[in-house]
Amino acid sequence: MTQKAPTRVFRFGAFELNEATGELRKHGIRIKLHAQPFQVLLLLLEHPAELVTREEMRHRLWGDDTIVDFDHGLNTAVNKLREALGDAAAQPRHVETVPGRGYRFIAPVTLAAPVPMTGVEPAPDPEVSAATALDLAAKDEAADMSPRTLLTAPHDLPTAPRPLVRALLLLTQAMYLAFYLGALANMPEIEEIFSDAHLLSPAILTVLLVTTSVVLIPVRLYLLTAVAFDFQQLPVKFRRLFPVLLWLDLLWALSPFLLIHHVSVGLALGMTAALVYMPFAQRSLILMYARGR
Repeated sequence: MTQKAPTRVFRFGAFELNEATGELRKHGIRIKLHAQPFQVLLLLLEHPAELVTREEMRHRLWGDDTIVDFDHGLNTAVNKLREALGDAAAQPRHVETVPGRGYRFIAPVTLAAPVPMTGVEPAPDPEVSAATALDLAAKDEAADMSPRTLLTAPHDLPTAPRPLVRALLLLTQAMYLAFYLGALANMPEIEEIFSDAHLLSPAILTVLLVTTSVVLIPVRLYLLTAVAFDFQQLPVKFRRLFPVLLWLDLLWALSPFLLIHHVSVGLALGMTAALVYMPFAQRSLILMYARGR
């Protein structure tokens, strides 16, 4: 039996990194991670809660004699690492950016006792393996059914050009502003629609429309300005706004029916269905905006 050098196993949360095999696993399930992001993670785990400078990373990943586009390569490696961990630069749970200096791993890390690598591996116990597999499957199923996983996670989103993400966010805010201003400018016709609908008191519906418009106009102007001028704290502030903004946006998804004198019921229904999706699309754009930073 051949004795090999001991291997280090780092554990943090549901993740486990095995230095010898070059694998990152979550709940025992292997996560795809290329060589450079893996080396970045290994370097950060070797210095938990400490600042690891960009220069140290350059030396570790490329050496002193290699001429490459270092900044772009490191940024790409860190972004890929964050995708694998389900992390975000604006709301880090694992990898924190220290602007202009480097990165810090902020999650608690434990180092398993070094295990000697031998040439012969013990045969797995079928009963234990089956039980472990069932336990992991149950955990994954429970995680998939939890309310948080119903929303898109940062690592599920595609990589998109930052100018495109910002342009779509600006157009989204402009669209909502047009809804609010158009409704306020057309109040006599809208009051007539409310009267014909016989759903609630026209006065109550009118107050609801005016109140939500007056509240949401400043919010949309803030979001539009924040995207236009690239506010650093926008993702954090949007996360706080989202629970309330979601319900108001879903309410305003019914706004196409305010045009019922000009469009068919079918078209209004189709437009409403599209607008129901918009709050979630906006949240995804904000997550992509945060990752782009």
